[in-house]
Amino acid sequence: MNRRVIAAGCIAMSLGLTATACGGDDGDEGGKATDGKGKTLTVWIMEGTNPDARPFFKEAGAAFEKKTGAKIHVEYQQWATAQKKFTTAIEGGEDQVPDVAEVGTTWVPQFAETGGLVDVTDKVKKSGLDNDLVEGLKDAGTLDGKQYGMPWYAGVRSIVYRKDIFEKHNLKAPTTWKELEATAKTLKEKEPKMVSFPVAGGAEMFAAPFIWGAGGELATESGGTWKSGVNSPEAIKGIEYYTGLATKDKVSPAKVNTWTEKEVGDAWNKGEIAMSVGGNWTPKAIVDANKDLKGKLGAVPIPGENGGMSKSFLGGSYLSTFNTDKKDLAWEFVKLLTTGEFAAKWAEQTNYFPGQNSELKKIEAKKDPLVEPFAKQMLEAGATVPKTKAYGEIQASKVIPGMVQSILTGKSSVKEAADKAAKDMDAIFAKDK
Repeated sequence: MNRRVIAAGCIAMSLGLTATACGGDDGDEGGKATDGKGKTLTVWIMEGTNPDARPFFKEAGAAFEKKTGAKIHVEYQQWATAQKKFTTAIEGGEDQVPDVAEVGTTWVPQFAETGGLVDVTDKVKKSGLDNDLVEGLKDAGTLDGKQYGMPWYAGVRSIVYRKDIFEKHNLKAPTTWKELEATAKTLKEKEPKMVSFPVAGGAEMFAAPFIWGAGGELATESGGTWKSGVNSPEAIKGIEYYTGLATKDKVSPAKVNTWTEKEVGDAWNKGEIAMSVGGNWTPKAIVDANKDLKGKLGAVPIPGENGGMSKSFLGGSYLSTFNTDKKDLAWEFVKLLTTGEFAAKWAEQTNYFPGQNSELKKIEAKKDPLVEPFAKQMLEAGATVPKTKAYGEIQASKVIPGMVQSILTGKSSVKEAADKAAKDMDAIFAKDK
């Protein structure tokens, strides 16, 4: 088997797909909902996505109890420590794991391979939901044809720019790599006190779209073996373009070489950025931090080399059920939160996107200029990282940021840095066999 690692979410959405496909109040087989009277589900939720999550879960818990008779007990977890806590719980067995949990999409392969997560492929199909899931997000939680939970919410990165600055200099949002380069160079000339386009060396997901946009891959899998793709001719072309914006065109100053996405956000909040890669959550965060920028931001999909869109990482969270004696009841709660009313409310409160085409279609139909470009990017050009637990170690080892920073600081040529990154990735993949 030769499986491509990048799953572009290219969706041809039917105009008739306007209502959420949902199992409704009935169970998966069309009968009554699972009887949960006297039972309580333990639910782990990550802290921070929704600034006011407790009222949401109070309302959802009341609706779930009315439907099934069961209560929920929510325990809030920290992203920084959750992965280790999950691993420890899975090793401890059924008594240690939650019944339902929010699981980051890049964690799903690791937890699924250890047998901790429940395969809900058949339940998704019986509920009539499988054809309504955003393809790139669905793929992120699917391993060897088995789906381990329901997409709950997602984010994707596009280009965010200062609309007022662009209008001041009669600039248009870029639609090709050549236009992006030219626009950034003009901004550098016209607004020398601003960073016209930060090439953030510590932000892996800023570099990835240009690898994908040039036709490259982070890695590919064949016959059960993963191999890095970052030193392929296509990937090198994308890396060369991206880093060249700093090394050749000088649109990104040296101070940005080690910046993570957080540092880019901080600079945005101070009004120091003219244009950058940013998430669908970024415009709201910027305006919340700097009211002076309200109405002054624009967004556009990350352009493809010669037009169209480059792929961009589609990340987010699943709601997954664990192997406990309450699996069926847990599925009912997952379905309640990821469809219909509660899916829409969570998306509205968090400023993230829902995992269903029908709900995303409603958001796109509002034609919000700061939302629509991200929705388009997510639906037509969403991509996932390699679906193997080894990639978590690769990310923890900062292989891609290390490669980019080596190029930006002049320590290595693009090919030398890419070859080293590929070697490091392959060593980690080999350990995971």
